[in-house]
Amino acid sequence: MAEGAVEAPAESGGGGDPGAIEPERGVASIKLQYLTTKEHFHEFLEAKGQEKPSQETEAGDPAGNDLAEPEAKRIRLEDGQTEDGQTEEAVEPREQPQAQKRARGQNKCRPHVKPTHYDKNRLCPSLVQESAAKCFYGDRCRFLHDVGRYLETKPADLGPHCVLFETFGRCPYGVTCRFAGAHLGPEGQNLVKEGLAQAPPVRNGLDKVLQQQLRKRKIHFKRAEQALRQLSKGQLPGPTPEATVPEVMEAEGAPGQDNCDAQQAPQGPGTVAPPSGPLRTCGPLTDEDVVRLQPCEKKRLDISGKLYLAPLTTCGNLPFRRVCKRFGADVTCGEMAVCINLLQGQTSEWALLKRHPCEDVFGVQLEGAFPDTMTKCAELLNRTIEVDFVDINVGCPIDLVYKKGGGCALMNRSAKFQQIVRGMNQVLDVPLTVKLRTGVHERVNLAHRLLPELRDWGAALVTLHGRSREQRYTRLADWRYIEQCVTAASPMPLFGNGDILSYEDANRAMQTGVAGIMIARGALLKPWLFTEIKEQRHWDISSSERLDILRDFAHYGLEHWGSDTQGVEKTRRFLLEWLSFLCRYVPVGLLERLPQRINERPPYYLGRDYLETLMASQKAADWIRISEMLLGPVPPNFVFLPKHKANAYK
Repeated sequence: MAEGAVEAPAESGGGGDPGAIEPERGVASIKLQYLTTKEHFHEFLEAKGQEKPSQETEAGDPAGNDLAEPEAKRIRLEDGQTEDGQTEEAVEPREQPQAQKRARGQNKCRPHVKPTHYDKNRLCPSLVQESAAKCFYGDRCRFLHDVGRYLETKPADLGPHCVLFETFGRCPYGVTCRFAGAHLGPEGQNLVKEGLAQAPPVRNGLDKVLQQQLRKRKIHFKRAEQALRQLSKGQLPGPTPEATVPEVMEAEGAPGQDNCDAQQAPQGPGTVAPPSGPLRTCGPLTDEDVVRLQPCEKKRLDISGKLYLAPLTTCGNLPFRRVCKRFGADVTCGEMAVCINLLQGQTSEWALLKRHPCEDVFGVQLEGAFPDTMTKCAELLNRTIEVDFVDINVGCPIDLVYKKGGGCALMNRSAKFQQIVRGMNQVLDVPLTVKLRTGVHERVNLAHRLLPELRDWGAALVTLHGRSREQRYTRLADWRYIEQCVTAASPMPLFGNGDILSYEDANRAMQTGVAGIMIARGALLKPWLFTEIKEQRHWDISSSERLDILRDFAHYGLEHWGSDTQGVEKTRRFLLEWLSFLCRYVPVGLLERLPQRINERPPYYLGRDYLETLMASQKAADWIRISEMLLGPVPPNFVFLPKHKANAYK
């Protein structure tokens, strides 16, 4: 589609004196020949690039009124003024102010549409997994057991090729796969292609037995309870007596056991039983499994100078992290996981901890407000999953977390904050890191006072986001303050975060003395930013290359969430969430001034081909059109509103 598209004419940006149009504040500076108006932008997309807008309609208004703003929240300027109040420069002055007011703040009216029609005529899992045993529920099973009847009502295939079958030689979803025609035999059997690599195991999954124990509250947290007792008495947590003996917990190795004491050897607590016979080893023999590491002996987290992909809620999923790893991200972190939900064994929360084999340096981020739940959760994860570090979220600004005492609220609750850090550090065998903001209120910075304390409490590394909770994204990140905090945190390494969208931004950030940089929104707008930073260049990436990146994400999503109907639509949902950020990227070849700033919204422009123009659209309907290029047509009654819709430019 991109190859045969009509190229935007040079005169499409405008008539009149070229010097009469001055760049609007907060708007990306794009070459005049590409600028257009909101109406003709959408006319061009609806015509699918086959018709060029007329010369009269494409002329730019000398006052800049035709450079209409996308359908999203208007940016708040650095001096605190909002463009919404400037009625002379507003694009649609007749628009009712009440409608604009409803579009601001938290999007509480966002419809939560669960596609219940997927559950109709659903095939029994025993048939999908081709189990030799009969269905456990028998006549009481609420799923279909007739494959022929299921195939009659099953929607048509979305494509002739199945990613799972072509990559791994076998699709585990069988007849329920939405690309089943690629791997079904003449009698409906699931074919297997020999000689291909097996699917790489995704680590950190939730074991069913462990889930049942968590739900029945049969897990014992000895180390956490002892650390909490010491903290409640005002004592610093010290090494536990059990640290000198082999410690086999109920969730480690044999999660089905309820009593961890029954798994240990019968000898006394101060002795270690010698092996009963000759023991073969596959490498150097160490005492790591016998003697637990003390806090001073923990493995060090040496990531100085590396590029750190921030834990991004909703968009920072495993397929997106795989895309960023491909483009040079060094350190990745899972999405924020609520510790209470993890302790309750919620499958959706444990899914945030999954780790792909390509993630060589990987951590998880926990959110909580109380020392007991955070410390117990840290001990649980220490037993059950493989991570290189655990991060505490002290930067989440949303009310749902803040009003419960978590996220940014911990910066004002120093006693609880200290107990959380000390308790978690005591029960973890991996380094503990903290991510925080400059403070809660706009002109009251707290980070410089907390950093020395965090260093004493045992934090191995701190990441500082250069904004307060009140500011959200209404101000630029304060890198001068981050530079001051580097001295306050020394010798503890400090990573900086905020407004990095080019290699120049990254270079200026490193000049402040930080140990490294964390990239968040910049990776959502352009995941190839990691390559640009490492190669010190601006990448004028083409629209076809960007579509290939989206196609890779779709393939990774089908591998991760599945290729059945639910997996396809879950992949589509997260793809659309990402596209709601990607549309704010302006191609390098269109910019009048390099680089693009992260606080500059793109005006309406016609790209160098139709696909580039389509990717610049701010309408959800156009994002759905892009998803259909990769995942086929959307199901009926499909509704999508991005989670950040009223906060796109906040």
